[in-house]
Amino acid sequence: MSVRKEVFGQTKDGIEIYKYWLENSKGMKVGIINYGAILVNLFVPDKEGKEEDVVLGYDSLEQYLENTDFFGSTVGPNANRIKGAAFMLDGQEFRLCVNDGENNLHSHRDMGYHKRVWKAEAGEMTVSLTLEDEDGCMGFPGNKKIQVTYSLTEENELKIHYEAESDKNTIINMTNHTYFNLAGHKEKIYDHILELKASAYTPVMEGLIPTGKIASVINTPFDFTRAKRIGEEIEAEDPQLKLAGGYDHNWVIDHADGTLREFAIVREPVTGRCMKAYTDLPGVQFYAGNFITPQSGKEGASYSARSGMCLETQYFPDTANRDNFPSAVFGPDRKYVSTTIYKLFTEDSSEKC
Repeated sequence: MSVRKEVFGQTKDGIEIYKYWLENSKGMKVGIINYGAILVNLFVPDKEGKEEDVVLGYDSLEQYLENTDFFGSTVGPNANRIKGAAFMLDGQEFRLCVNDGENNLHSHRDMGYHKRVWKAEAGEMTVSLTLEDEDGCMGFPGNKKIQVTYSLTEENELKIHYEAESDKNTIINMTNHTYFNLAGHKEKIYDHILELKASAYTPVMEGLIPTGKIASVINTPFDFTRAKRIGEEIEAEDPQLKLAGGYDHNWVIDHADGTLREFAIVREPVTGRCMKAYTDLPGVQFYAGNFITPQSGKEGASYSARSGMCLETQYFPDTANRDNFPSAVFGPDRKYVSTTIYKLFTEDSSEKC
């Protein structure tokens, strides 16, 4: 099926922005805009066949021009936090925008990839978005060429494929910041059942910067190796949960070796919707939406804390300053290539939750 394109709005500079619709024969429909390479819509049937949008977002471009919670955004060149808003690379210090306490979060709030106009090219059930990023922009070295491709399959898989090249060694650690709510984007996510194939996580200090340790989740509220309700222990008296206001940590994916592997299963018991997630990256930031700004979203829905959950695949936070973490240094001798897949289905289908 071909991709449908429609006008979504204009930027403040008068640049026309388009939404690209991908739709398969199973009733799954995806809406993507070339502003921020943002995933705006993800319509999926429930066990009764009722189609609902299961991601948080907005109806207008004007709201995405702000989008302080990064709904649906492609984040880059570096997602998550870098301690002290600086890092050393090849003997040189690079300083970034201080925008999260003393640290850097998501590269830059106004110049990051989530606030760029991307060039878009539609294919057979795909949309490829590209941009170029100059050496020194936001403090990161290297002239970079970035491509993000969204694909929708007949197996109800939403694939996000990333490629990036740089003429200098630099940090590239991109992610997609979609907030999922399998009950539809008008409920809370406490009753979602989550399983993470991750028996360790990276504890944090003040500012949500990793301590550098890799700790076991066993016998802690961070243990999702067996499926449980997200709300079951989110308010537990745990110092790590107190620091983050709930879950907002990096889990270390078991047996990560650069190949695509399943790392999460999410189930919503009322609608019967399920999602499996796959990546070739070593980590995932499970964020329970603890600090979603109270606001009006799509179709007048009221969003606030815990209205959606993120599974942001990534290299570990602050990996730029941690030799014991997997390296996110890419350059002339190492191209950045990564794929993340979100597969949607219902619990009464042939696929097993």
